[in-house]
Amino acid sequence: MTMTHELITLAADGLIPGSTPTKIPGLDGPVSKIFGYGLWLLILAGVGGTGFGVYKLAVSDKSRNGGGAEPFKWMGGGVATILLSGSLITILNGIAGG
Repeated sequence: MTMTHELITLAADGLIPGSTPTKIPGLDGPVSKIFGYGLWLLILAGVGGTGFGVYKLAVSDKSRNGGGAEPFKWMGGGVATILLSGSLITILNGIAGG
């Protein structure tokens, strides 16, 4: 468990400057940190999915025979991930009193 905790902490500190998860009452120790950093990394994954969808839309075949729905699936999934993670972070910060 310690190695996983260290890897997530290093990844989150390198990608998101100043990201410190709020300590959740009843979830002390590594579980709270892994859960908090995991939500921040999930937001980054959503941003990546949305960006990939925009890229696929830019380079897609614009003719009638092209599969035009796939970029919107990527963008929709990315935005849904961002909204879900953001709302969970807000709820947890409200519970923790932060």
